[in-house]
Amino acid sequence: MPSLHNLPAPAKINLFLHVTGRRSDGYHLLQSVFMLIDWQDTLHIDTRSDGQLRRHDLNVRLPDDDLCLKAARLLQTESRTSQGCDIRIHKEVPWGAGLGGGSSDAATVLLALNQLWGLNWSRTRLEALAVKLGADVPFFVRGRNAWVEGIGESITPIKLPAGVLNTPLALLKPPVAIPTVAIFGNESLKRDTKHAIVEDFLAAPRCFGRNDLQAPAESYSSQISQALAIMQNRFGNSRMTGSGSTVFSWITTDTSRQTPSLQPADLGLDDPAWVGRVSRGLIQHPLLDLLDSIPD
Repeated sequence: MPSLHNLPAPAKINLFLHVTGRRSDGYHLLQSVFMLIDWQDTLHIDTRSDGQLRRHDLNVRLPDDDLCLKAARLLQTESRTSQGCDIRIHKEVPWGAGLGGGSSDAATVLLALNQLWGLNWSRTRLEALAVKLGADVPFFVRGRNAWVEGIGESITPIKLPAGVLNTPLALLKPPVAIPTVAIFGNESLKRDTKHAIVEDFLAAPRCFGRNDLQAPAESYSSQISQALAIMQNRFGNSRMTGSGSTVFSWITTDTSRQTPSLQPADLGLDDPAWVGRVSRGLIQHPLLDLLDSIPD
């Protein structure tokens, strides 16, 4: 049976994240720039002729019905295929981190099964399906760094400057995972940030704007404030990505000549559940060749 192995599912960070309003149905309106980074999960997918959908966790145990299985089930139902699959996941991107790891995994499943099952669905059709799985999934299906607006459905590709893509990033994930509802339901959340324009962002992409979700996240957990302070003291800048809890910093000083240690003990942290990593931005999704084989 056909198979695709060593499929990357890269994470993303929000270079900024503004909340510009709220719809009558309660959904918040956002503006952000999503940048793909080289911290990624790896998936291996084999087709089955019996229609069964199975997931096998290679290192970290995931929820019984995660987004990968939901993505496969949705595509199977909508396409009415009789085929199934085995999905094997080597998980590296932590969950509850604001890095979009689960959404990226789901997008990789959609893209791979579209080819393995011989569906040849257009990218537009896959994106419409991805919206049903989560706000971040369509971005990963499209596979390019993007200016994102609305509730995440308005995705405009953006070419990030080489200085952004080539500057290493330090990322620090505290043990806490923050429920999204705790952020968007927080009274301190600012919901009227002025609309930004692309030109202003591109004039100062590494320090533009802020993350409006950061203050509510800090009020939810002191670990967010602790991570921000550690990174600010070490690199001179820090910002939370997404709804947390990962904090990132640009490594713009001479420390970029050597890989800084982000091990918990080296940062003065007693809890080994903290996760640190040095990463870089990606020009595009590593599966772009597969994406480009799909008609728009």
